[in-house]
Amino acid sequence: MKLSKFCDENLITFNLNASSKDDVIKELVDTVASSNMVNNAEQLFTDVIERENLVTTGVGYGVAFPHAKTKAVKGIVIAFGRSTEGVDFDAMDHKPVKLFFLIAAPEDAIGAHLNVMARLSFLMKSEENRQKLLEATSPGDVLALMDNVE
Repeated sequence: MKLSKFCDENLITFNLNASSKDDVIKELVDTVASSNMVNNAEQLFTDVIERENLVTTGVGYGVAFPHAKTKAVKGIVIAFGRSTEGVDFDAMDHKPVKLFFLIAAPEDAIGAHLNVMARLSFLMKSEENRQKLLEATSPGDVLALMDNVE
């Protein structure tokens, strides 16, 4: 499975302006709202915030995976955002987060949703991959890295 099929160049942001968790999620939802997979950006924002309030998706190492299973999307969609300064995202290691993957999936996409999360998590375990995303200069760099998992 190529993760890039759930993302495209328009869903990649290198300069997130947000300085809070909610603002990061809002900015990423606004980005992904342009996708033809999203049919209700407001509902998507609400669902991601509700999921985030259960337990943080800031997994550590400067990475977070805010996500939701929601009626607001017709298919799986991924947005990537990078913050230069880093944002307090209540990460498990208590460090600021710079790399964000917003993942939205239809409510019935249980298996595929978990597969996407697992693949992204595997990619982000590598310090080399995290560094490549911090240094990426084009959306193509991000998409290529997303597909670099077996």
